[in-house]
Formats: sequence, C-alpha cells, structure tokens
Amino acid sequence: MDTRDQLAEHLKFFSELGVPGVSRDPVWADRPVNASADPEPEPATIEHPQIAPVSLVRSAAEVLANVRADIGDCTRCKLHKAGRHTIVFGVGNPEADLMFVGEAPGRDEDLQGIPFVGRAGQKLTQIIEAIGLTRDQVYIANVIKCRPPENRNPEPDEVETCEPFLFRQIDAIAPKVIVALGTFAARSLLKTMDPISRLRGRVYEYRGAKLIPTFHPAFLLRNPSCRREVWEDMKKVRALLKGEGA
Repeated sequence: MDTRDQLAEHLKFFSELGVPGVSRDPVWADRPVNASADPEPEPATIEHPQIAPVSLVRSAAEVLANVRADIGDCTRCKLHKAGRHTIVFGVGNPEADLMFVGEAPGRDEDLQGIPFVGRAGQKLTQIIEAIGLTRDQVYIANVIKCRPPENRNPEPDEVETCEPFLFRQIDAIAPKVIVALGTFAARSLLKTMDPISRLRGRVYEYRGAKLIPTFHPAFLLRNPSCRREVWEDMKKVRALLKGEGA
C-alpha cells in the first residue's frame, strides 16, 4: 500500500470515529483555526467490546481418538509381552446411548483388533438386534484391551493399569445404559466379588449411567437355558433407553 492509500485509510478511520478530516470545500479551508472560534472536538472514545471466553467442546469421537492415542503401543503391564498381537480398543457409535463392556479380547479379537467378533460376538449381535438395535448403533469395549494368554482372567494389576482407559471411554460416550457382560466385567465395574447370578436382575447407578449386569454371550453358548434371564435383562435395557424406567 503506497502513502496515498495509507492516508486515505487513516482518514476513513478518523471519519468513522467522528473526527473531522480534510475537505476540498472552500468553506472548510476558510474555517477559523483559533481555539476560541473552533474549539477542538472532544477526543474520541473507542469502546472495546467485551469478548466472551470461548469454550472448546470436543466431540466424543475426538475424545475417544485421544484416549486411543494415549494408549499407544501400550507396554504398561505384562500383557504386552504375553503374546498380544493387537490392542483391542473399542468399536461402535461414539454417541451411543447403549454401551456393552466385556472382560477382555479373545483369540479372534486379538487378531482382528475388534471386540466381540468370534462366536460370542455373533451371539452378542443377536442380543442387540433382539431389542431393535444394530451393532453400529451401540458401543462395545472391554475392561482389558489386550488378550490374556490362553484367555485366562485378567489379573488385578492388569485391571488397575487398564481400567482408567475404559473409564475415559465411558465418560466420553456418556451412554444412558451400560451392560456389563459376565462376572468379570460386572465385578470390575461394581468393585464387588458377588457372582453374576447375584448381580444380574438389578439396575445400578454408574458414572452417570444405568448399569445392568447380565450373562456373557460365551456363557450363553454353553448354557442356552439362561437365555430367558438375559432376555429379561435386555427388556430392562430397552425400557431404560425409552425412558420408561425398569
């Protein structure tokens, strides 16, 4: 911008403030210049608008991506050198009203990096569809993100190391209902040693959600006679999702 353009911009700015500028009109050139004939105008007061603080709200998907990035190629517990192939983080809708929490990945999950993809996963899909939903409408995760060797139960130090990531997943998704699948998941979330047979059939308050324990899908494959109990639990889930209570 050359000098002439800069001068024009300055004059335009002062004009907007109400400060007299220059004019080619002869009347302006012949105006009195002494203080008594033409007192100086009051200095212009520029009011700066108040700027409200901006709150940056991240989506659930962004928060989950950050949690996964924080896990990284995890070496926090001994499972990372116990034959693990893949970290199984979680899958589904980040805005889901319904979240399923299982125990730990199995062989198929460890190979594919997706929770509940084996026979138990197929049974879980049937359970989800029985209440009128699909897998991509819910969120599925495990207490433990790495497969324990020979599918043994996770040990206390492994749970203590890994469960904070699950808590962050739950808080990011903020589901209305959480279904704890099986004894281990229910015990881990509710911090109890009661068996699933005693825990199921009731609704618990948990991190802003309603938590319903039920039998693990793998247990149903071995004990099909328990399907009725699972269906009763899932009817409670469906009612809670509709805001009908349970």
